[in-house]
Amino acid sequence: MSINQSGWRPERPEAGDAAGAPTFTGNRALMLEEPLIFEMDEADGCGVDFEPVARPAGRIGNLARSAPIGLPGLSEPQMVRHYTRLSRQNYAIDLGLFPLGSCTMKHNPRLNERMARLPGFADIHPLQPVDTVQGALELIASLGEWLVKLTGMHSVAMSPKAGAHGELCGLLAIRSALEARGDAREVILVPESAHGTNPATAAFCGYRVENIPATPAGRVDLEALKSRLGPDVAAVMITNPNTCGLFEPEMIAISEACHAAGGLVYCDGANFNAIVGRVRPGDLGIDAMHINLHKTFSTPHGGGGPGSGPVVFSEALTPFAPLPFVEKQGDHYVLVEEETVGEHHGQSFGRMTAFHGQMGMFSRALSYILSHGADGLRQVSGDAVLNANYVLRSLDGVLDAPFGASGPCMHEALFSDKGFAGGLSTLDLAKGLIDEGFHPMTMYFPLVVHGAMLVEPTETESKTALDQFIGALRSVAERAKAGDETLKAAPVHAPRRRLDETLAARKPVLVWKNSVETAEAAE
Repeated sequence: MSINQSGWRPERPEAGDAAGAPTFTGNRALMLEEPLIFEMDEADGCGVDFEPVARPAGRIGNLARSAPIGLPGLSEPQMVRHYTRLSRQNYAIDLGLFPLGSCTMKHNPRLNERMARLPGFADIHPLQPVDTVQGALELIASLGEWLVKLTGMHSVAMSPKAGAHGELCGLLAIRSALEARGDAREVILVPESAHGTNPATAAFCGYRVENIPATPAGRVDLEALKSRLGPDVAAVMITNPNTCGLFEPEMIAISEACHAAGGLVYCDGANFNAIVGRVRPGDLGIDAMHINLHKTFSTPHGGGGPGSGPVVFSEALTPFAPLPFVEKQGDHYVLVEEETVGEHHGQSFGRMTAFHGQMGMFSRALSYILSHGADGLRQVSGDAVLNANYVLRSLDGVLDAPFGASGPCMHEALFSDKGFAGGLSTLDLAKGLIDEGFHPMTMYFPLVVHGAMLVEPTETESKTALDQFIGALRSVAERAKAGDETLKAAPVHAPRRRLDETLAARKPVLVWKNSVETAEAAE
């Protein structure tokens, strides 16, 4: 096959390598070779027969189409087989363990999907009269109550649509609170162990971001933080548990120091999955925290679909929270869309979205919460931490754990490439894992660890699944430490070989052109 325009070479292995001799079709048993859909285009190919229709007179002058639209012509069986074959080349949580650290890719119970598809939740419109959507509003209110109780906070905003959107919501509330007291602060402190979106969000809000170093144990350096606090610091954005997979034991002292200096505390709650049912962030002095429903309460993650990042607020920030919010008045649920006098959003900074949030995510999350109950949610966090520590300790002596000596980790285990033979890297280990049938873990993040490998098994994986993954990771790691150069060619069993990631990222080709057009362009 030819070199693709994006810079990578979709070739099958050559004869004599680990995958064996090539076949006539390019297929390898049930691993089917699949061209681009445009390469399957056939003249007059279509799944439906249409009678010839005379072209009507044009009404748009020189804007009329002068060439075919460019869509490929395929029959229905061709189209179905094409997308089915592509789906078989994808990796998903329904196929196996997805060890992406920081992402919390866990099983989504099918019960949640059934609940989200109930007509009273799935087939409603945000502009319907509130009398016709009382059940949906009650669901939103019930989920909000659970989030407030589980976090120990005072109120919740349900409308933010993702974690970073939640960060924006929290910082806008913080900015509004500071402006209300006439305090024009301009600096946000962000520890180096925080999520990468934290400094981006602070900068987006117009703040100047300053970094706070970590201790050798991977936690926030409290003394460095205290020495930087002052009248120009609006807030501290802290991730707890942090991106190294470690709990911040001095969180209360951090909050007290920040409050004493007149600042507020934002907590990135993306890792709430590790402490739900065991630690209430409100008890740690947090003023605002977003919760990724997909990470903690098992709603679909990724794929370009809708997300949800509700934000919980302290009593001090509640009046500044965004609109709208659901409130029960007597036996009736109402959607409050205007500022009201009193404690509830009396000085709201406004709206985050056009409507009320992601209904499908709400119904899935509440289904998950009610299925587990308070005791079940406590077990969720316990199992997540247990599984991560099982992975961490099972690889003692095989992979370097930069913070392994500082005690147990939380929901994810962090390793480095220390000890790999010269020329081999974290990337080579990750590609080797693909040949073992696993999606690689998060690589090169967090940035504070060289060659970082961040593994999050989640609570939904069994010991059997973990043992298989640990065995595969151990095998590939030992090859890397022994200097096995064949890892440079990995993956050799995947549908496509290793691509030139730098070229593909810098010069992506997003529009397909046939070989004739490509040749003409080259001339």
